[in-house]
This record gives sequence, C-alpha cells and structure tokens, in this order.
Amino acid sequence: MKKVLCFGEILLRFLPVAGGDWLRHNTMPVFVGGAELNVATALSIWGVPVKYLTAMPDNGLSRDIVAYLDQKGIDTSAVSFSGDRLGVYYLSGGSDMKSAQTVFDRAGSSFSTLPTGQLDWDEILTDVSWFHFSAIAPAISESAARLCKEALQAAAQRNIPISVDLNYRSLLWKYGQSPQEVMPALVDYCQVVMGNIWSANTLLGIPVDDSVQPGAGMEQYLEHATRTANELFKRYPRCKWVANTFRFDADQQQVTYYASLNTLKEQAVSPVFQTSSIVDKVGSGDCFMAGLIYGISQDHSPKQLVGFAAAAAFGKLQEPGDTTKNRVDQVQQLLDQFS
Repeated sequence: MKKVLCFGEILLRFLPVAGGDWLRHNTMPVFVGGAELNVATALSIWGVPVKYLTAMPDNGLSRDIVAYLDQKGIDTSAVSFSGDRLGVYYLSGGSDMKSAQTVFDRAGSSFSTLPTGQLDWDEILTDVSWFHFSAIAPAISESAARLCKEALQAAAQRNIPISVDLNYRSLLWKYGQSPQEVMPALVDYCQVVMGNIWSANTLLGIPVDDSVQPGAGMEQYLEHATRTANELFKRYPRCKWVANTFRFDADQQQVTYYASLNTLKEQAVSPVFQTSSIVDKVGSGDCFMAGLIYGISQDHSPKQLVGFAAAAAFGKLQEPGDTTKNRVDQVQQLLDQFS
C-alpha cells in the first residue's frame, strides 16, 4: 500500500512553565512536533501508511528523533541529514501557536536552508499516493518556499493528489515576501485546501465580508465558508475539497468548535463540539487535516469526512503535547457523543 508523504520542518517544542518555575526547578518538558509531523503521527495511529520528509543535522540528537519516529510507524527514509541545526520553539501548555507567548528559534535550521536540486524526487515519491504540506513550510525562508515549489511540481508531474493547511504564523514570513506573493502559486497544485475564511484572506487574498465579525451566528459563518470555497474552486481548478474550521474560545468559559467541508456539489457540516476547558491547543488543526486525509483514503462521504476530522481536532484540545494519541475508535466515540 502506498503512503501519504508529509513534508515540512520538524521542531522541538519546549514548555516553559509560566512565572519562571522552569528556572527554579531546572526542568522544561520537550515535545517533538511540527505541523506536518503532527499530521503524519495521527495518520500512523489510524493505520494509514505514512512517510515524513524533513531535514535534520547529522548528529546523535537527530538519530534519537528518527528512532523515536520509526517506533511510531512513520517511514523516515526520506529524511535529509543536512544543515546545522534543528528548529525550536517555546510555548507553554494551553497557549495558541498564534499567541505572542510563542518564541520561535528556527532561523538557519536544516529545513530552512535545504536547497533545491538536492533531493531525489523519483526515489522519494516512488511509493507515495498523497502529498501534504502546510503554509508554515514556505513561510520559514525563501529557500524553503522554493523547495516547496519544487516538491509540488514533482508530485503534480506524477499525478499525486496534494493537500495544504492554510495555517498562518505572523511571527514567520520575515524574508521580504508576503504570503500573497508566495502561496497562490503553491495552492494552485492542491486538490484539498483546509483553513478558515480568515486565513484564506490573509494568505490568498480571498475576500472576507466585513460584516462577518466575532459573535456572528453559525449560519452566517457557514454561508461565508461556502462563498470562500467557491472562490477557491474558481481560482484553483485542481481544488476539489475546501474545509473551514471555526473555534471560538475568547471568553475561556465555553469553547465551541465546528467545521464545514465544501465540494463542487455540496456543503457538509460537522456536529457542534463544546467544552469548558482546553489542555493544549497545539496540533488541533493538524488533527483535523489528518482526519480529512484519513476520510478521503477510506472513501468516506463529505458528512463522514468533516465529522471525523472535527472530532479528531476537538479531541486533541484535551491532550497535552503537539501530537494526538487518540485511536480511530476513540475519535468515533467522541463524534457519536456530539452527533
């Protein structure tokens, strides 16, 4: 059985305890993550063969990480051992990746400096049936953006379906090009686009109605999701699925989460998930993306697809760390609970 290839930068996430306790106790937990690796981990748990392409320096720390990923059932044969350092970021538990509390330390990382023309795409893609990346990858550096373009061209030439997560990180995109100067040419290769109406606006210039503000009703958000999807279908002829996620937790008293999935023919909507607490926001969107790929691989209906993906994302909010440990049956139980 062929594999899903997840392409992006591997990261080490350090969790400094708020208030400086990590200094007093000389402890700081660490997780291995990165948006695309989070997707790969979920897919592996759910029984989908998966391969991971990133770059790491050739040292003992990297070999430890590769052995750790191998134990998770992730094919690491495509990992490029090159460059000088791993990317790192610091974020305490419960915080959002978009938060000002996030501190990135990834300049000059192995992935950000990996040049084009170095990877053997014939070998890498020979056993691949799906290619996934996120908007974080081309945001890291101009070199990474060029490598993304090379990778997408190689996948498209082999008729491999491609998915993208439009996750926007304002702390990145520092190399002189705006997202809208880079992302449209990359999304043009994609069959599946996941994000929300605001990230589609920021990264691709898809209009957002000024009347759609926080506090608008679900019906209004879903109607706008269809408008956003139709504009994506119009601009990007390869695109066949557009997913929009909605999470509202500004008051921290009630977290509400739901999602939509538009095809060329219909809009399917997930159940509405609600909770009064969040353990860790990191990786929730990656679980949603993995759920879409999983559902497509299982030939699920749009309703099944978006329901499973949303349940996986909502379940990740109750898990510490960057990656999920929830199995398919656990995700399904959560979906049944809110259906």
